[in-house]
Amino acid sequence: MSTEFLLTTLVIVATPGTGVLYTLAAGLARGARASVVAAFGCTLGIVPHMIAAITGLAALLHASAVAFQTIKYAGVAYLLYMAWSSLRNGGGLTVDEDEAPRSAARVIGAGVLVNLLNPKLTIFFFAFLPQFVVSGESGATVQMLQLSAVFMAVTFAVFAVYGLFAAAFRRRVIERPRVVTWMQRSFGGAFVLLAGRLALTQR
Repeated sequence: MSTEFLLTTLVIVATPGTGVLYTLAAGLARGARASVVAAFGCTLGIVPHMIAAITGLAALLHASAVAFQTIKYAGVAYLLYMAWSSLRNGGGLTVDEDEAPRSAARVIGAGVLVNLLNPKLTIFFFAFLPQFVVSGESGATVQMLQLSAVFMAVTFAVFAVYGLFAAAFRRRVIERPRVVTWMQRSFGGAFVLLAGRLALTQR
C-alpha cells in the first residue's frame, strides 16, 4: 500500500461534499450515534461504484450519455429533496428527548443514496484505482479490491470524525433558535449548490 495512495485518498475523502454534509447534518440533528450510522451509510454507497469500476461498467457509463444523464439527474433530484427536507419542519434540527429516534435503516438508506446517485464517483473509481495497481503483476482485481477496501475504511473514519465533531456541539448549536434557522438555511442552500454542481457536470 503506497503512501501516495493513502495521502491522495485522505485528501479526496476529507474534501467536503454531499457525504460530509449529510454526516454533519445527522450529527447535529440526532447526535453521535446517528452520525456514525450516517457515515456507515455513505461508505456503503461507495460499494456499487467500486463494483462498477472493477467490472468495467464505468466505461459503459462514460460512453453512454443516456445512462450518465439518467443517474446524474436522479442524483440532482435527490439532493434537491435533501434541501427541501432540511428546510421543512425544522429539518430535524431539534432536540427532544421524548421523540423517537430515526431508525438506523432510514439513516443508512439516505446515506447510501447520497453516494449512489453520483455517476462521477463511478468514473472516479475507474480512473483513480488503476493508477495504483502494480502493472505486470497478476491479480489486478484483488489489488483493486484491496485498494477499494482501504478507500472505504478511510471514508468511514473521516466521515465519522466529521459527524462526531458536529454531535459534540449539538445542544450548544441547536438550542439557539436563531442558530437553528441559520443551520437549516445553510444545509438547504448547500444541498442546492451541490445539486447545481452535479447538474452541470459533464462526463
